[in-house]
Amino acid sequence: SLLGFLKPFLLVFLIAVLLLFQPDMGSLVVIAVLSLGLLWTGGAKFVYYAFLLVAVALACAVLVLVKPYRLLRVTSFMDPWADQFGSGYQLTQSLMAFGRGGLWGQGLGNSIVKLGYLPEAHNDFVTSILGEELGFVGLCVVLVLEYIIIIKAVRLGFKILRKGPVFQGFAACGIGFLFCTQTFVNIGAASGALPTKGLTLPLVSFGGSSMIVFCCAVAILLRIDFEYRHGRINFQVPEEKDAKANMHEVISR
Repeated sequence: SLLGFLKPFLLVFLIAVLLLFQPDMGSLVVIAVLSLGLLWTGGAKFVYYAFLLVAVALACAVLVLVKPYRLLRVTSFMDPWADQFGSGYQLTQSLMAFGRGGLWGQGLGNSIVKLGYLPEAHNDFVTSILGEELGFVGLCVVLVLEYIIIIKAVRLGFKILRKGPVFQGFAACGIGFLFCTQTFVNIGAASGALPTKGLTLPLVSFGGSSMIVFCCAVAILLRIDFEYRHGRINFQVPEEKDAKANMHEVISR
């Protein structure tokens, strides 16, 4: 229903406004993609979903145009070599790291661009260092491991949701979407397929809060899988009247 669609939309909109005041575009992108994915998983009507996609696209265009540095990021990634010592410096160094790695890489610890040439080499552009040290083959192995987590999480979520629209199913899907978004944006930014954006590679990039969040996400996913395998998930969703009656009973106590 429209009301069921507006409730999460308004909540996400409020969070998005607060993030814009920081500004923190990276977190905003993650939350927007997660919200779109969970609304699609929850069965949002196509008309509402299409409207939201158009609104998000227009909002992104406006946010890029109002800030010159954001517009420069969008234009510089299309041809970073045009200003390789200016706006395109980070991306050109990243691409050179991939080029040095070749098929089999230079070996662990033998990266050159991480020695002060590539900014944020340990964090946002750790994919470039993996490509240089492990090569194309080694990088593919790391990415396959990332996508195994994504596929397992989404499959587990849909298995649960087929039996009932319970929280554990949406949580598992959300964790899968989170890993997918961060991995896709990180690889895209490092390879020049997307504008430069500061998002970490899950469970690989250096970072305290990022590592803690993803470790907690994996722990939650394992707990959901444990409860599903042992039949501890209650798939009997109470009706609205029963839920209100139970709530009044809890409040009265």
